[in-house]
Amino acid sequence: MKVTVKYFASIREAIGVANEQRETEATTLGALRDELIALGGAYADSLARGKSVRLALNQLMCQESAALTDGAEVAFFPPVTGG
Repeated sequence: MKVTVKYFASIREAIGVANEQRETEATTLGALRDELIALGGAYADSLARGKSVRLALNQLMCQESAALTDGAEVAFFPPVTGG
């Protein structure tokens, strides 16, 4: 299936793109994250399992177990604090 992946803040800076279209075999957000980590380099560094990363599916915050569908929009971003 094809999904749109968006990256925000430090993740976007590390990967070097704000968004991209990806073909994926992943059926969940977590599986997509693992596919991206497997690409290595900046993907592996910024999305690593030890890092705190928030995920959204079609503009709704979700857990990694959320199911992907064809044409979905997925966003990855670091937790944000404000003051």
